[in-house]
Amino acid sequence: MSKYDIIVLGSGPGGYVTAIRASQLGFKTAIVEKENLGGVCLNWGCIPTKALLKSAQVFEYLKHAEDYGLKVTDAEHDFDAVVKRSRGVADGMSKGVQFLLKKNKVDVIDGFGKLKPGKKIDVDGTEYSADNIIIATGARSRELPNLPQDGEKVIGYRQAMTLKKQPKKMIVVGSGAIGVEFAYFYNSMGTDVTIVEYLPKIVPVEDEDVSKLVERSFKKAGIKIMTSAEVTSVDTSGEGVKATVKTSKGEEVLEADIILSAVGIKTNIENIGLEDVGIVVDRDKVIVNDFYQTNIPGYFAIGDITPGPALAHVASAEGILCVEKLAGQHVEALDYGNIPGCTYCTPEIASVGITEKQAKEQGLDVKIGKFPFSASGKASAGGNKEGFVKVIFDAKYGEWLGCHMVGAGVTDMIAEAVLGRKLETTGHEVLKTIHPHPTMSEAVMEAVAAAYDEVIHI
Repeated sequence: MSKYDIIVLGSGPGGYVTAIRASQLGFKTAIVEKENLGGVCLNWGCIPTKALLKSAQVFEYLKHAEDYGLKVTDAEHDFDAVVKRSRGVADGMSKGVQFLLKKNKVDVIDGFGKLKPGKKIDVDGTEYSADNIIIATGARSRELPNLPQDGEKVIGYRQAMTLKKQPKKMIVVGSGAIGVEFAYFYNSMGTDVTIVEYLPKIVPVEDEDVSKLVERSFKKAGIKIMTSAEVTSVDTSGEGVKATVKTSKGEEVLEADIILSAVGIKTNIENIGLEDVGIVVDRDKVIVNDFYQTNIPGYFAIGDITPGPALAHVASAEGILCVEKLAGQHVEALDYGNIPGCTYCTPEIASVGITEKQAKEQGLDVKIGKFPFSASGKASAGGNKEGFVKVIFDAKYGEWLGCHMVGAGVTDMIAEAVLGRKLETTGHEVLKTIHPHPTMSEAVMEAVAAAYDEVIHI
């Protein structure tokens, strides 16, 4: 039996980062993966979707070339080539993870791993043991009872990335990050897209001002949006698919080639031996303490299978914190109130902290500032004037409570707010921090200025 200090089960952005950091800290480390190194994120999620979205964005630019004083005749797209490029990007990233694991002397064990008592893992009949086992098996597309996925007419995000033929009509059920990203991509490629959202607004976790702008932008682009609506049944017996949608005005039947179910995720905790070991699970989440220890000593869990936000960067941070604690380093528990969220449709969405509504519900006295990109020189020059930066500060102490952005490139700007909140900066300190001109990031400083009645450019 092979013995390790740490074995990591799953090689997504939580697992492979954890394994590399463990090896850097001097632990003899192995990682178990049943499919592709990099997990869903690198192979079927974060990375290949961004490749698809970039193709859509470039195609949009070509269609609006005249706005930039350029002429492009008959801009066309090759759907197969777009998908092929995306898969190539994913393959390259997976090979990159393979290189990093080898460079850091992490042993890769191919196969399906199942936990066993006594800090052991069975991988397709071969047993391995470790002083500590870290479970990072991630999640998959969630299926609703009234919306079962057949992989052909009713699909999840995985099939949506590799369709053999571009659908003429698509219904997207759910308007979280996955739903709106694919809605934007397929609409840009020329598919007739309808979004069906159960809640009263799309991108429901975002600030209301952000949701309103995204909905307005999507409708302008030709995407149909049905909020406070629910798909109650689907009929796949014909050539396409029919969805019965319940709304406040009654039932409506929508027809399409394909339905994309984007209603969240389901954790991958089945058949991995949790019950055999006695690890406690609440609903479909593994219960852990602040340092990701389960109720059974020597077994840890990170990422999507734990109660925190199901985000790649959260899984990576949790894994690093977990192994640094095991190495005896002084570490502080993760601040889940300062986790940035990003959505990569056009316009992009990025946020951290609480929304205006949440601040008011908490009874806080706040200062709110908003700066539109229509007043930004860089945005005007780049032809990306849609969107804004919105900031929320505590009026008494100046604490940066929340930051909400929508527009071009905002996913690359949100880290300023995350860092500022981590360092407990105040609004006045942000105002006195010189931002380069002309940049999109100036909008952060300008929004703060607006909160404190010092704004100059609006």
